[in-house]
Amino acid sequence: MESGIYGCPRAWAEWLPPGARRVRTRAGVRRRSWGVLALTPDGCRKLRCAEIDCGLLLIPGSCTAEALPRVRAGRAASYGLSPRDSLTFSSLEEPVLCVQRALPAPGGGVIEPQEIPLPGLPAPFEDFLPLLGLWLLRGPCVPQRGAAYFLRRWCQRFSGSG
Repeated sequence: MESGIYGCPRAWAEWLPPGARRVRTRAGVRRRSWGVLALTPDGCRKLRCAEIDCGLLLIPGSCTAEALPRVRAGRAASYGLSPRDSLTFSSLEEPVLCVQRALPAPGGGVIEPQEIPLPGLPAPFEDFLPLLGLWLLRGPCVPQRGAAYFLRRWCQRFSGSG
């Protein structure tokens, strides 16, 4: 399953999950059918009216359907600080990622609603939501370790304890 993120800052390239691509151009988004495609807020603005084909689209909660009228997605999940978003934070003092509804897991299955403490994540935490969502939805699938394990390990890179 090919996965990517559009509108991704260059600095995030080294933090992408294995196999995920930093998509740099509108044409790069349109050239393929994506298994998982994450859009940053900037990426959502830049893709207005572009054709997008993907299995799962991860978009900012502020990005409306009118902004992306030519999207063909099997499913969409939103991220942001609204209680309506699929991915949000339940705490901003010590970051706790909140999965508010069931989402498709990498390799099949389901990521159940849960809270994932992410000590070490640099502020502002909400800026990292599209990247965290991509890790959650596309991260490595190891049966004995769930997505929460990989997100916590990923955050340890920032604190120097990993």
